[in-house]
Amino acid sequence: MINNSNMMSLVKFTLVGVALLLGSNCTNKEIDPPPADVGFVDQPTVEVIPFEELLDLVQQRTFNYFWDFAEPVSGLARETSQDDALGGDGDRVVTTGGSGFGIACFPAAVERGWITRAEAIERLNKILNFLESCETYHGVFSHWYIGDTGQTRDFSPLDNGADLVETAFLLQGLLINRQYLSNTVPEEAVIINRISTIYENVEWSWFERGQNEMTWHWSPDNGFAIDLKIQGWNESLMVYVLAAGSPTFPITKLTYDNGWARNGQIINNNTYVGTVLPLGVDFGGPLFYSHYSFIGLDPTNLSDQYANYFNQNVAHSLINYEYCKNNPNNYIGYGGDSWGLTASNDYNGYAVHDPLNDIGVITPTAALSSFPYTPEESRKALEYFYYNLNDRLWGEYGFYDAFSEEFNWFDDGYLAIDQGPIVAMIENYRSQMLWNLFMQDQDVINGLNLLEFTY
Repeated sequence: MINNSNMMSLVKFTLVGVALLLGSNCTNKEIDPPPADVGFVDQPTVEVIPFEELLDLVQQRTFNYFWDFAEPVSGLARETSQDDALGGDGDRVVTTGGSGFGIACFPAAVERGWITRAEAIERLNKILNFLESCETYHGVFSHWYIGDTGQTRDFSPLDNGADLVETAFLLQGLLINRQYLSNTVPEEAVIINRISTIYENVEWSWFERGQNEMTWHWSPDNGFAIDLKIQGWNESLMVYVLAAGSPTFPITKLTYDNGWARNGQIINNNTYVGTVLPLGVDFGGPLFYSHYSFIGLDPTNLSDQYANYFNQNVAHSLINYEYCKNNPNNYIGYGGDSWGLTASNDYNGYAVHDPLNDIGVITPTAALSSFPYTPEESRKALEYFYYNLNDRLWGEYGFYDAFSEEFNWFDDGYLAIDQGPIVAMIENYRSQMLWNLFMQDQDVINGLNLLEFTY
């Protein structure tokens, strides 16, 4: 049985809250009492459109955060849409992991006609120019950069260097594009080779420190002072797959078993609100655990000696859904058509939300990015968010980051790490495109084979 003390990655995302508190206009808001009718809207407030058209609309508008709203010099995604966040640097700070989620969606954007192939190639060239010139640490990228200079933007006082998890998410997106592009087209072949070089430069094994487990951070000033191990169950499976598949600095199966799986301590197998949870902490933790690494990794038949990862992600999503439906805290607006707890902005700033840390805040990305696992439940949430909350929740780049009907609080901004999975996971639900591309990559195949996965 896993207890809550092992939710190590929550430390990481709690630090985001500290940073966003420096300037986000969602911080320390006065919370008005809810209107008398909040949570009891029975009729749609906007025109009903066919479900497939609604999916098109949500995907494209959300993707535009990464396309139309990208930081102009680097081409990467801004961490937040709020200019006054991050000490007034909100318009300059770009995120590597969040950018990777958006980059992963370029093939879908081309195939669905939101952008042209030529536009995707042009943007990839701009992004690669930045990534080849910005500060890196043993081939690893930092969590944040200043987009117009390429300098690392501190994520926290000790975190001013390498971030192995964010780097893995960035590479996930780049490798999807590497597989999508054609070696027979000269300008695309150049991009393929540039992506390969970036991947091959990452010194994954150096982050083992001879300890048969991976460490999340390193900086030239503070070394491994944070000393945060990359251990599951959380969002970080991608690190171990890409590290195992590296043609230059690979890790071993022993590192996977000892690090990610903690020699079997990853296993849970207890029952929560009627569903058996194979891995992880009580109630599964925030839903981004089942999204970030599975933008590319297809969990459908993915198994190792510890679990089937599709079963894990379905169970995780259903527990989150049933918890919100049962609504033990009696929050206004919770129910079978409004659910989803994960890391996001909230009325205090930013926090990780899950059944064990529930403050009445629903985050649209939680339910929408779970479409491959809970299609009916996610559809209910999508339709509720769009039709019933449209005037308060729907904006230029899709659904705002989070809301609370209990406290009549609706965010008015976006975060890249929440936007990207919406586009990507809805695409995987509809066409499996990103899964199919990533799972055909030979380095990914090599990594999965080394770690003895079946897929």
